[in-house]
Amino acid sequence: MKGKSLIHHHHCSVPKGHVAVYVGEVEMMMKRFVVPISYLSHPTFQDLLRKAEEEFGFDHPMGGLTIPCREDAFIDLLASHLQ
Repeated sequence: MKGKSLIHHHHCSVPKGHVAVYVGEVEMMMKRFVVPISYLSHPTFQDLLRKAEEEFGFDHPMGGLTIPCREDAFIDLLASHLQ
């Protein structure tokens, strides 16, 4: 995967043109990732967004976009489909 495609941040800043997402299956164990907003229109990422909508509706418990999948599966998905 290209170096700028996926950023894992622990702080609150989100670079222009990116969005923060929280990934994980257990709320207390979720990891925060910052990904380019262009990913939001990719069919694979939209499948994740539909899954998030089914689980959380518009009430995301982390205060940001929450993706209910394993962290390693999310990273693999981004690496293989969103380059």
